[in-house]
Amino acid sequence: MSDSNTTDLTNPSTFILMGIPGLEAAHVWISIPFCVIYLIAILGNFTVLFIVKREPSLHGPMYYFLCMLAITDLVLSTSTLPKMLSIFWFNSRELDFSACLTQMYFIHCFSTMESGILVAMAFDRYVSICNPLRHSAILTSSIVAKIGLAIVLRSGILVLPYPFLARQWPYCRTNIIPHSYCEHIAVVNLACADTRISSYYGLFVLFFVIGLDVFFITVSYTQIIRAILCLPTKDARLKTFGTCSSHLCAILALYIPDFFSSLTHRFGHNVPLHILVLIANVYLLVPPMLHPIIYGVRTKQIRDRLLRLFTHKGT
Repeated sequence: MSDSNTTDLTNPSTFILMGIPGLEAAHVWISIPFCVIYLIAILGNFTVLFIVKREPSLHGPMYYFLCMLAITDLVLSTSTLPKMLSIFWFNSRELDFSACLTQMYFIHCFSTMESGILVAMAFDRYVSICNPLRHSAILTSSIVAKIGLAIVLRSGILVLPYPFLARQWPYCRTNIIPHSYCEHIAVVNLACADTRISSYYGLFVLFFVIGLDVFFITVSYTQIIRAILCLPTKDARLKTFGTCSSHLCAILALYIPDFFSSLTHRFGHNVPLHILVLIANVYLLVPPMLHPIIYGVRTKQIRDRLLRLFTHKGT
């Protein structure tokens, strides 16, 4: 007797997402914090976009990059959470093969884009702290637009091989993905073929693209910290360092789970599967929630506009 999930699936019409393997009984409870995180991310990022659009004084490089980050976070969380919640709440596990590859592309494309935007924001902060008098001359609107375009093109082109390579592999073992979304290596691992090219290319993107982003961010913040230590007063040093430390926390919240998830999916065969999937979910869901809080609410100009908006409505 053949099983529809384990028969000849060289060209499967659908994949079946398991959610969080081993924690199926707790899916409803797990969905509660996930849903709260999603709502905070949506509300926070839309608020940042609304305030920046509404206030002409915020139409500058830092806030343009912040808006790019907000849009990226909205796409990233919306490409995963709705389907994830439908698995948790309604046991709706099936996903069309093409839809799965599309989700894969969006997740990895916008994750790479997010990394590029953080590099641009680190560079903007470096110029504003280390060379404030030339900030407006260095980061003109034209330069900001070109940086934004470069980030989008880099991400879109680099991630394009993911779905194209995944589409060509034969899937004759199973169409059940032990994950809550169509993560690249989780899908490729189902193939009954030599998929080393997909794995190696994924590692190339991780180390030579994301790794370079981490290097440039590290260099920027090293120079920033050196400049902070040269500030004349202790209060100025503490204030500037407080802002930068919150930014570094947001950066670490993105990169540490990303590297851990990518490497353990390939080499961490002793790590429990539900731990891998939970960390992969944290990597996708937590940064979109943190970014509008750390880069938005903690930014004085945005906080003042937000308070003014509520005060005006209250009167």
